[in-house]
Amino acid sequence: MWDKDLLVGANSADDAGVYRLDRDRALVQTVDFFTPIVDDPYMYGQIAAANALSDVYAMGGRPLTAMNVLGVPTDVVPPEMIARILRGGAAKVKQAGCVLVGGHTIRNPEPIYGLSVTGMVNPRRMLTNAGAKPGDLLVLTKPLGTGVATTGIKRGITSAVLARKSIALMQRLNDVGAELAENGLIRAATDVTGFGLLGHLASLCRASHVSATIDAGAVPAISDEIWGLIEQNCVPGGSRDNHKAADSLVDWGGSTPAQQTLLTDAQTSGGLLLCVSPRRVDAVLRVLKRYRSPCSAIVGTITRTASRLIRVR
Repeated sequence: MWDKDLLVGANSADDAGVYRLDRDRALVQTVDFFTPIVDDPYMYGQIAAANALSDVYAMGGRPLTAMNVLGVPTDVVPPEMIARILRGGAAKVKQAGCVLVGGHTIRNPEPIYGLSVTGMVNPRRMLTNAGAKPGDLLVLTKPLGTGVATTGIKRGITSAVLARKSIALMQRLNDVGAELAENGLIRAATDVTGFGLLGHLASLCRASHVSATIDAGAVPAISDEIWGLIEQNCVPGGSRDNHKAADSLVDWGGSTPAQQTLLTDAQTSGGLLLCVSPRRVDAVLRVLKRYRSPCSAIVGTITRTASRLIRVR
């Protein structure tokens, strides 16, 4: 049902819904959860919480309240493990300056955990995936490869160094998005999660009625080990699905199969993809440096509508 105060709904495949309260305030609402991707329950809780909170930051908002969403097979998962999942999530919520107000738990054949999050944003400063303009630069704030790395963890072939680095990346908040929005430094944004870099970029291009060019060589992987794991066919099913879906939208140019896999790799708690006017890119990079962003890579540009939604060079 249409409502004049519903600023962002489901139509644009954006990161969260936005509902205007008054001239200066709007609610940002999202929910996200998934099954465990790491063995440690505390880390799993932190990653799932950071992933859900990211949707609010991607809209330029700041989280206010959060509610746990938990499903567990109580005959398999002991109470102390459930407690560790919830403690991990609670710690990340606290780090975000957010208040945990409750939640809901059900029995489920396999564990699921995440958050329902409500945040606040100024309607005149909010970010959506519909504001990109031709000439904007695309800036990525976290390197890619968590889908490949976590699949390798499950298979026992990811090194301990890469496992630690990947987990640390997934635990990181994308809170820089709120400051960038409040200072009016970016035109549009999305976070990079399950549909991979190209999947989320495609949604942004559709919503903004533009196309994009990606420089495959400029897109950072978590480490060189990611390429070795790709060579070993260590690719999750979601990433394979993303690759197939991208074939009809993307001109792959001279990119290698490994680069294509990285560009479509399904991320968990990935970074932000920012659309930045060239005249503001230096200011954005300074903010990212101050926040110690895992990366601040300029990976492409927004272009006028072309025959293919995305071109990879």
